[in-house]
Formats: sequence, C-alpha cells, structure tokens
Amino acid sequence: MNTGKGNAGGVRIIGGHWRGTKLAVPDVDGLRPSADRVRETLFNWLMPALPGARVLDLFAGSGALGLEALSRGAASATLVERDAGLANRLRDVAARLDGGQAAEIVQADAIAWLPRAAGEGRRYDIAFVDPPFSGDLWADAITGLQTVMADDAWLYVEAPIGMHVAMPEGWRLHREGNTREVAYRLWRRGY
Repeated sequence: MNTGKGNAGGVRIIGGHWRGTKLAVPDVDGLRPSADRVRETLFNWLMPALPGARVLDLFAGSGALGLEALSRGAASATLVERDAGLANRLRDVAARLDGGQAAEIVQADAIAWLPRAAGEGRRYDIAFVDPPFSGDLWADAITGLQTVMADDAWLYVEAPIGMHVAMPEGWRLHREGNTREVAYRLWRRGY
C-alpha cells in the first residue's frame, strides 16, 4: 500500500478481462491505492451490481477501482483526478486497453466537479470515495454525490481506521471490513 512519497510502484487489475494489467503508482503525496485484498473483497460484494453499471471513481489516483469495475463488466466509468500528471497516465492506460474507451478521464477537483456533473444530469449506479487521507474530503464528497447517484446506488467509502464517516439519510450499510490501517464500507441507497 502506498502511503506517500518514496513508495512508487504498481498495482494490478485483479479480475475480469483486464486481469493482470499493471497500473503504475507514481511517487505522489497522498496516492494510496486500495490494497489487493480490499479490492478483491469489495468486488466480490459488488459482483451482482457490476454488469452494465455506470461507475464513478471520484478520487481516481492510480485508477485501480474504476478500471477494475470496467474489467469486471461495468458499462462505463468516470475517473476524476485532480493531478494533471495522474490524469494523463490514466488516459494513456485507458487508450491501451481493449475497451478502454468506456473510461472517461476527468482532470478536475472532485468536490468542485460534482455540481457540474449534477448540472449535466449525470447519474451513477456505483461510486467509489477513497480520497487522500491527509485531507478531510469525505463529508463534502458524500454530500456532493447525492445528486448524481441513482435511487438504488452503491457507495464505497474507504477511510482511516477509527474515523467516523457520516452518511446522509437513506443509505444503509451493506458490508464492511478493516485492515490494520483502513476501514472500508459499502453502502446501499434506498434499501
């Protein structure tokens, strides 16, 4: 797991038709892709919801969550990344993948982008919220997501162990897990 500077490397897509594809994890402060074990658990939970889903990876970073969703059958994925260099890397990766045109890479501040997305009438079935742990972006992200999520959407939230992330009314905890450093939760809207 990348916890900051000095830990550059890579992660792999672990399932689906792009299984084994390596995704670079550049040496960027705050870039901390979800661990393989966490992603495997998450995508096992989401398996019935993935075919044909519209996915939003709000703090894309390496793209591991959004691209994994596409690899496993999602119809489209919007990957939002503030860092221009990371966004360009994601575009390069998507261009090399067979079917990678299903990935839309948006270079923007995620919180500022959400009202624009709502104004465009975007709707997502699954969203991933895994922001840099050094910021306090969870509340703003989850509030902003409410207008772009489908009525029966799934929302994945990853945060440091011990951190409470408040959810708006109408969301029910579906599953949760922990590692030594991370708490991860999958929420369902309207059920």
